[in-house]
Amino acid sequence: MTTSFTGILAACVTPFTPDGSAVDVEGINAQVEHIISNGVNGLVPGGSTGEFTALSIAERKASNRAYIEAAAGRVPVVAGTGALSTAETIDLSKDAADAGADALMIVPPFYDTPSFDEVIAHFKAVSDAVDIPIMFYNIPAATGLDLTAEQLGRLGAETGVTSYKDTGGDFPKFTEVHYNHADDITALNGWDTLTFAALALGAKAGVWGAASVIPALCSDLYQALAVDEDLPKARELWEKINPICVFLESHNYACAIKTGVELVGVPAGPTRAPIQPLADEYRDELRGLLEAAGVATVS
Repeated sequence: MTTSFTGILAACVTPFTPDGSAVDVEGINAQVEHIISNGVNGLVPGGSTGEFTALSIAERKASNRAYIEAAAGRVPVVAGTGALSTAETIDLSKDAADAGADALMIVPPFYDTPSFDEVIAHFKAVSDAVDIPIMFYNIPAATGLDLTAEQLGRLGAETGVTSYKDTGGDFPKFTEVHYNHADDITALNGWDTLTFAALALGAKAGVWGAASVIPALCSDLYQALAVDEDLPKARELWEKINPICVFLESHNYACAIKTGVELVGVPAGPTRAPIQPLADEYRDELRGLLEAAGVATVS
């Protein structure tokens, strides 16, 4: 069983047809080629960037399968399969595993926030149903669930969870898990503006929405900071990348990423209502940030 990831994994959008009524499989193919050809190390479809809450179960399965097929084994695919119930999570997870996913990213049930014992039971049930690693999607602002460092370690020790994507933004806690609970769970960054800090700390990988928009810059940063340990070069790259990350975190994230991929020439259709397109002024701001970073945009 593969239990670790290395490098930058792109949090992927779900491309839709122009009217937003259906998943665009050709659009998925274009996203995958754009991301992989620019050096990114993995794909994570079906998460928040992929608007999973706006998709039907059938659409979620189809999108995950399309990403797995398009990747064709070139990089790992971590399929998002979290849902409000254990049964639905297992259904989505089995389908992704059967399709060839390398791992699963599972957000815990939200709205009616489970207790820690219920979280353990939930992930044990999914672990028993599939035989591939699970990445716990830690996003307290959306789930209401904020585990301690010790609880994250227990989650890894007691279930099939081997890593967690931290979209909580609590860097001291991330650091504690990285140093004190690494034998039980691998801490992976999932907060854009903490990418530099997490890689400098020694995080093995990050799940990064910006990697769908500026994959080459993200790959270059990982190479400079985590592989070559070339701090001056990494700082120079981060000076270009960080303003883009600040922008992405300042707007509806999926919408901002979809605007970004359109600006760099790989459009993915609209976001689904109630999420509205970025205002023209913000779209122009993002274009300016991309061009300032040396990224070519299209009209």
